[in-house]
Amino acid sequence: MRKSVAFAIAILAAIALNTGTAYAGCGKKVATVGELQSYDADNNTMTIKVTETSDKSQQGKSVELTMTSSSKTMGGKGLGNLVGSRMSVVSEHDEVDMVIPLLAAN
Repeated sequence: MRKSVAFAIAILAAIALNTGTAYAGCGKKVATVGELQSYDADNNTMTIKVTETSDKSQQGKSVELTMTSSSKTMGGKGLGNLVGSRMSVVSEHDEVDMVIPLLAAN
């Protein structure tokens, strides 16, 4: 059930972000849930091990995504502090729109 809730949050975030992207190209948002494997601050890239995604070609793979100046991270922690954590990521063309750390259930 926790995976379903996390995936639903990722999908809702993708829909919310997609409402204002009609002018920015194709607007295809990808919602991904997985574990942050690494973050390279020098190159502004993150690698996430995908467990669930709206892009089935990424399922079960490690995907490298690029942080941009407009990328947002919810929760106030830097990505370097989130390595090993589960998260939801909304991206477009491998560029991150939003990172949402997922809370573990007690």
